[in-house]
Amino acid sequence: MGEILNDICELIVDCEHKTAPTQSDGYPSIRTPNLGRGEFLLDGVNRVSEDTYNAWTRRAIPKEKDIILAREAPIGNAAIIPKNLKVCLGQRTVLIRPNKKKVLPEYLLYLLIGDEIQNRILSISSGATVPHLNMEDIRNLNLPSLPKYSWQEKISSILYNYYKLIEKNTRRIHILEEMAQRIYKEWFVDFKYPGHENDQMVDSELGIIPEGWEVKRLDNFVSFDRGTEPGSKNYLEMWVEGVVPFFRVGDLGSRNKKIFIHINLAINKLLKYDDIVISMDGTVGIVKTGLEGCFSTSIRKCRIIDDYINSPYLFYALKSKNIQSTIKAHATGATILHASSSIKHIKIALCPKNTMESFFELVNPIYLLKKTLKNKNENLRQTRDLLLPKLISGKIDVSDLDIEIGET
Repeated sequence: MGEILNDICELIVDCEHKTAPTQSDGYPSIRTPNLGRGEFLLDGVNRVSEDTYNAWTRRAIPKEKDIILAREAPIGNAAIIPKNLKVCLGQRTVLIRPNKKKVLPEYLLYLLIGDEIQNRILSISSGATVPHLNMEDIRNLNLPSLPKYSWQEKISSILYNYYKLIEKNTRRIHILEEMAQRIYKEWFVDFKYPGHENDQMVDSELGIIPEGWEVKRLDNFVSFDRGTEPGSKNYLEMWVEGVVPFFRVGDLGSRNKKIFIHINLAINKLLKYDDIVISMDGTVGIVKTGLEGCFSTSIRKCRIIDDYINSPYLFYALKSKNIQSTIKAHATGATILHASSSIKHIKIALCPKNTMESFFELVNPIYLLKKTLKNKNENLRQTRDLLLPKLISGKIDVSDLDIEIGET
């Protein structure tokens, strides 16, 4: 005999069914793009004023250890509110407050994002094009029988350590990214590179630049290789032998549900881990590296064809305000942007070779460490996702494990 979600919770509250007015700072408004598999994705999160926060929390004020669940797009993702994070619900989310006398909140979170309940959520979801959950279905969600509290604590402690390692690495990645972007801006935007005091400034079509620098089109140094589109009938939702991940624009952002295609459909359109990509349709200008698989026609692989420039320089140049503004300024389309034509308009102020080499020597160790930490996080997530269903289902027996529980 299992459990009903509503019976082990103090409350299950729906979000406001309207978009909250946003501002540059304030309280995070948690929407479905901000929910991963057991973690919040707060990069670029919408923020709201105190008045909006109060209005959007009239039904219930989200508290520490509450769970926020995505009702739609991507359905079933969830995260638990940590200490000292005040948030409100964005659209298509649900607040779940576990009854701590019946279930450990962390255990309930891991149960909800485990394979068994995720499959159940998909089976009861409705919607022809975009699956979504009704509140009644959420409240009446069938769960397996709960193990005794000591087992819940052990299982949660094991999984929690993976999340903490991922969180720690993510913080380090953010710091490294900020360091590298600041160095790029200082050298190539503010022109405060080593020895700049001795250089004269001259006019150019990009504005004032140091004497000896040249304005060049970026596609003289980089080939923007277009991806492929195998068709949705060839998408696979699970990995099997002979397939590779297929990356679309949403996969460069917050979406974390992978799609696969057969390797035969990906010939000459494969990414290696060190490749840099940029989105050119839809949400244009997203720059990523560290992907392995095949990529869609909305994405370009940025392949260096002249080694005058290097990968760290290219990565941060593509993320710079100058290039991002150029991409968006020359994009076409009223609802869905198309920015392929922007490529021929992207220009850079190219520094002398010795300055480029000095930049590489300074930033490349930061760039490589950041990629190493991202790779570690991917491995941690894969290991965690393999362990989670086995722990939740009892296939891995924790009864005899000597685990220091501590605070989860």
